[in-house]
Amino acid sequence: MQKIYRYIQAYHPIVHVLMLGTVFISFTSSMSMPFLAIFLGETTPLDYATIGFIIGAGPLAGTLGSFIGGILSDFLGRTRLIVLSLLILSISFLGFIYTKNPFILLFISILRGLAASFFNTISKALTGDLTPETKRVRAFSNRYLANNLGYSLGPIFGALLGISGGSIAFFLTTAVYIVYALLLFILFRAYNLQLATESNEEKISVSQVLRTIRSDAALFLFILGGVLLMTVYGQISISLSQYLKSYLTDGIQLFSILMSLNASTVLLLQIPLTRWSERFSLFFRIALGSILLTVGLVGFAFSSNWFGFILSMIIFTLGEILVIPAEYAQIDEITPKGMRGTYYGAQGFTEFGNFIGPWMGGIILAKFGGPTLFLTLAMISLSSIIFFFKGRKLYMSQTSNMKSPSI
Repeated sequence: MQKIYRYIQAYHPIVHVLMLGTVFISFTSSMSMPFLAIFLGETTPLDYATIGFIIGAGPLAGTLGSFIGGILSDFLGRTRLIVLSLLILSISFLGFIYTKNPFILLFISILRGLAASFFNTISKALTGDLTPETKRVRAFSNRYLANNLGYSLGPIFGALLGISGGSIAFFLTTAVYIVYALLLFILFRAYNLQLATESNEEKISVSQVLRTIRSDAALFLFILGGVLLMTVYGQISISLSQYLKSYLTDGIQLFSILMSLNASTVLLLQIPLTRWSERFSLFFRIALGSILLTVGLVGFAFSSNWFGFILSMIIFTLGEILVIPAEYAQIDEITPKGMRGTYYGAQGFTEFGNFIGPWMGGIILAKFGGPTLFLTLAMISLSSIIFFFKGRKLYMSQTSNMKSPSI
């Protein structure tokens, strides 16, 4: 009890609400968003490729969300924008239920992608604003675990209740967003929270990011490698759900288990696997992670029963655990002093892979089938290693030349 009390006392009440809200959002979202491709396939006449394009347009819009959110926050303020983003997210989930027009669905997907990027960016900023510097790393770690906790439980509960991928799951997600928005609005007023609309962090623009990418070849190569990896793991749930639904008996139930298994594996193995991998170089971690992703995808391609898919998902998730933090650390390592905002803004372009994955996956799945799709993604995963290797080699060469005495 004393540990719980000390934990409660260590953080601002709004930070606790943000953590709790993360659990409930990921819990309900995991019953709806991973099944969106299946839901649209059953409720609209759209084909795989069109559905993949519509869903992928959301993350594509989100790549610019941080820039747009920064501009809007100057006018609305951080607290107002986070409440507004939650309300927009709730409306978007209702839109998926009641809309069958592909153009309106595309608009809703883009709107959801923008709102989600606003919420994620501002909720992290709020957590940082309200948490002492010495406790921020732990707070962000807890947020990541809270997100995976919800995703590990949601699909299982959804499958047991028989609501995963159905309109009830989308209604439930909508309700959680509305309640969460109202709760934050009340708390902001209760604590008279007046946060500066402008962050002390470096202000960045799209033009700055593009100039940086053009001038730093190593960064450009790392971003290309990141786009390829994001194409593989960013929205794998879309292609996997469509494949299992169409080609396997009880595919939806299996998909629910695989999504829970993915999040549960992260919860259980993230800390020990990350600590184990710290003895190796960043490139080794990325390369090993890419190979594990490849092995998992090959497993998906040739699996014909539940055991094969479950084993493949565990291997795939191990690759994710290694790759994701190593990618961020790699960018951080090459970032010049005073340009952290610009370089992290540039890394946001890797989210483009979240658009390519579902769109390309839908086309390949419709024309060539699941095995060809997963083998193609496996080749993409392996090819990413080339870009990270060349980027690492170029960066080491540049660093060596800078340290060499002039003649």
